[in-house]
Amino acid sequence: MGPLALMAKEAGMEVFGSDLSRGAVTEELERAGIEFYIGEQDGEFLQKKIETGGIDWLIYTSALPKDHPELKLARERKLKISKRDELIEFLVKKLGLKMVAVAGTHGKTTTSAGMVWLCQKLGLPVSWLVGTTLGFAEAGKYVPGSKYLIYEADEYDRNFLYYHPWLAIIPAISYDHPDIYPTEEDYKAAFAQFIRQSRKVILEAEGAERLTIAGKTRRLDLALGIEGVREMCRDMGKKFELEKAREEMDKFPGVGRRMEKIAEGVYSDYAHHPEEIRATLEMAREEAKRLEKKGVIAIYEPHQNVRQHEVFKGYARAFLGVEKLFWAPTYLTREKPGLRVIPPAEFIGSLENFEIAEEAEFDEQLYLRLKEYREEGYLILLMTAGPGDGWLREKFGD
Repeated sequence: MGPLALMAKEAGMEVFGSDLSRGAVTEELERAGIEFYIGEQDGEFLQKKIETGGIDWLIYTSALPKDHPELKLARERKLKISKRDELIEFLVKKLGLKMVAVAGTHGKTTTSAGMVWLCQKLGLPVSWLVGTTLGFAEAGKYVPGSKYLIYEADEYDRNFLYYHPWLAIIPAISYDHPDIYPTEEDYKAAFAQFIRQSRKVILEAEGAERLTIAGKTRRLDLALGIEGVREMCRDMGKKFELEKAREEMDKFPGVGRRMEKIAEGVYSDYAHHPEEIRATLEMAREEAKRLEKKGVIAIYEPHQNVRQHEVFKGYARAFLGVEKLFWAPTYLTREKPGLRVIPPAEFIGSLENFEIAEEAEFDEQLYLRLKEYREEGYLILLMTAGPGDGWLREKFGD
């Protein structure tokens, strides 16, 4: 939502917003001069904006309940209401952009951000919407004169099926979001539909072995990004130098919450699915070796109990190669009432290397244990889509 607000403002729209708490993109919104309210969303802020300047369109996130005060007020005032997909499609048409949609269960953030990075290095004008902070650019931006929108297309709530991209890039597909897709067949059918309604599709790329950046999976994702940029150059009639592209992509600095360095030897990652975990740990082990660390100490906070019931069996071998694992309670969001919450001990008992794992809370005791491991020369890696990230930054951030 934050990146979309940034892009909408640059496209000439007047933008306001509200949220319960500050997020990763909050500072970028402030720098862009976008007015927003942080706190209880009781409708007061929206009412004020309606009375003082008028609101034409309320865009809301899938996380809001149907009886949310701002949604109720917007309906009463007969405002145009939609999720982000309709506004994105509106901007694509208004600005004459060709959508380059990067979808998939894993890898879409790295692939889309890598494309933005490469386009900047090659001097190609593009606009973009990426679902996290970028150290080298804004999370969302409209560049006047650009012909393409690089968009990280989320499958949650079937968002990506609203679009008919000029080019679709899909790094990986593995079953996720059981609260939206009841079965694996439903999930795969949605991606099949997305592929059918895309004009061109890239599913795999050659040359990943020519990249030297840490992480086999990251190299595969960035190789897909190179193919996407090459396709854009073909469409523009511009010369594309493959070796130069690989050289620049090898310098890709990464993105927020993807093996993000919080402090010396301390990293945070968004991985919350067994396949993502394996890929992230592979990258972490390479990084530990490069830094001459003794090994990897992992902390894992699962995300959404509904998801855990579906992916439970996938954890068995996910943490192989880790010296120590601290397993935190599941971060509960959008849950199914009455569904038993799986405790950490049950997850740990399912692991092939269960002896390296123990239950943990984000408290002072865990901090002291991690601090000791770091001082002994280990790399510390937190994997979470929940509040554990804020705790890690508070404890270890400069």
